[in-house]
Amino acid sequence: MATYHVTRLLPYTPEQVFELVGDVRAYPEFVPWITAMQAGEPQPEGEGVSVLDATASVGFSFLKEAFSTRVRRDAPARIIAVSLISGPFRRLENRWAFNPHRAGCEVVFDIDFQFKARMLDLLLKANFGFAVDKLIACFEARARQLYGESASPAAPTAVLAPS
Repeated sequence: MATYHVTRLLPYTPEQVFELVGDVRAYPEFVPWITAMQAGEPQPEGEGVSVLDATASVGFSFLKEAFSTRVRRDAPARIIAVSLISGPFRRLENRWAFNPHRAGCEVVFDIDFQFKARMLDLLLKANFGFAVDKLIACFEARARQLYGESASPAAPTAVLAPS
């Protein structure tokens, strides 16, 4: 099992970044290794909270897989939680939090995963920190594309810590 924690400061509102990350159908447009995404209709779970199931097809040079997740979007709390339904993982959970910050938005991303196949687990864990950092960079680039450059000159910061 591997756990990674990433924190970034982005010069956008927490609501903007929440909407960007919560729009799972758009991932193939800006995350290069997501080749397709099928997402069900969001089901309301409460005031500002919805749940949807999504299946992502991913492709790397040596790996082509699909996995299904349940995505819970809690707008009032500005949290997106993702849990595994099926796929090549024994365990996959991630959580995004979007906190107000004087520079815009503090994005906190935590992911915990383990692949079913031991060899694949060992191989990908060795490079997973790099992959997580690239994933976050995809979201940053998408935010710039959608919302423009920041009016506030806060420099992004990152912390990537495998545990």
